Amino acid sequence: MFTRILVANRGEIAVRVMRTAREMGIATVAVYSEADTGSLHVLTADEAVLLGDSDPGSSYLNIDKIIEAAKQTGAEAIHPGYGFLAENPAFAERVAAEGLVFIGPPAEVMAKLGDKTEARRIMADRQVPIIPGMTAAEADPDKLADAAREMGYPVLIKATAGGGGKGMRIVESAQEMAAAAEMAASEALGAFGDGSIYLEKYLDRPRHVEFQILADTHGNVVHLFERECSIQRRHQKIIEETPSPALDADLRARMGEAAVAVARAAGYVNAGTVEFLLDRSGAFYFLEVNTRLQVEHPVTEMITGLDLVRRQFEIAAGLELPFSQSDLTRTGHAIECRIYAEDPEADFMPAPGKILFFQPAEGPGVRYDHAVYAGFDVPVNYDPILGKLIVWGEDRAAACSRMIRALQESVILGVKTPVEFLLDVISSQAFQAGDTHTHFIEENFADWHPDKVADEPAALGFVANEMVGPKVAMHAGPVSETGEPPSPWQTLGPWDMAR
Repeated sequence: MFTRILVANRGEIAVRVMRTAREMGIATVAVYSEADTGSLHVLTADEAVLLGDSDPGSSYLNIDKIIEAAKQTGAEAIHPGYGFLAENPAFAERVAAEGLVFIGPPAEVMAKLGDKTEARRIMADRQVPIIPGMTAAEADPDKLADAAREMGYPVLIKATAGGGGKGMRIVESAQEMAAAAEMAASEALGAFGDGSIYLEKYLDRPRHVEFQILADTHGNVVHLFERECSIQRRHQKIIEETPSPALDADLRARMGEAAVAVARAAGYVNAGTVEFLLDRSGAFYFLEVNTRLQVEHPVTEMITGLDLVRRQFEIAAGLELPFSQSDLTRTGHAIECRIYAEDPEADFMPAPGKILFFQPAEGPGVRYDHAVYAGFDVPVNYDPILGKLIVWGEDRAAACSRMIRALQESVILGVKTPVEFLLDVISSQAFQAGDTHTHFIEENFADWHPDKVADEPAALGFVANEMVGPKVAMHAGPVSETGEPPSPWQTLGPWDMAR
């Protein structure tokens, strides 16, 4: 097993990886940009290396600097997290060429599956059903429009590299194609360093169901059951759950077998996710393979009891999976809500700023993966995810009730978050009934507004003083007419906190 690893990422996923490493006695190295000088992943690591300024190209996307940091600190392996270079085969190839271990699939496998059009060709050759669409990248808007006319509008522009909704645009007509293609290519280039795009037919109201896979270097491949990720905004998941309310035992078995077949066909190694779209008739279509750990991996951990990051380390170190498919069982139901610094009333646009107060939910069956604290400045340069709230319950109803309680007890002040929006979604009759699909938000919450809109000082209910070290001074209530806050000892009430 490795003695020291470098985590080539930031935020909550970097902290998540470091925690497992610490449990395994593995030292960790963080890399960071100037914007992340005070970030929790930097404080969590045993050692940290500054890469450059806040621009991702100078820091988290700079392969040369990351390799240099690994060598400088004596790291034996690199975990890429998700996003940034996580699905970049050139990075994986360079890591191996430098005598380091990439904690993920081999570069050639990543290249095949990370290119969504190549992955579609592989699946089509093996009779795995795929969504109608292109099997090669195309940048010419006129050719894209021709292909769209043959498929029939609406169509979906997608990036051939990466995922997470980046570089994705719905196109309703030929008149929209040129502008949509330009925006999608530009976004893909910024997110993944590759602006290649292609078209797929846009399916109406499908469910997004994915299977977690693990594959070792000894030829063993298993799936760890499904996750449903249908609740999405701007084509990016915000609520995930397992098991899916749409799958029965037979459909689960068939989709799981297909996921394992996909992994075997590609020669997959390490953790990955095979994604499908499921229509109302129960037909499923291969969507893509995410060649990395997923943001939503904790729900799988909650129902299986497995630490997926630990398994990633073990596989990368050459160990054999200690279980077969028949050994794997699942218990209960798990739900994850992603918490971003964003404004759900403004099309979920990023809303970076300073976190004035943070109180994560706690209690039985509750897990909160995050990388924030009171006083942390959420930078404008990166994805604004703050963390993930995950709950487990004996069944779906119990998990929903626990998530409602956990959201109600989650407090983040100073930046806008979708906590209240997520609470309304989970509480809705449609979600409670399991009637979920990828257009769920547009159909049920297009005109969403919070129940109460108050003046910001009153809504916050406190004034946060400048913090010195770990100490926080807070008070509830509005600012006085003179602009001076009243004595906190007279107004704290239930928000009393001094530590």
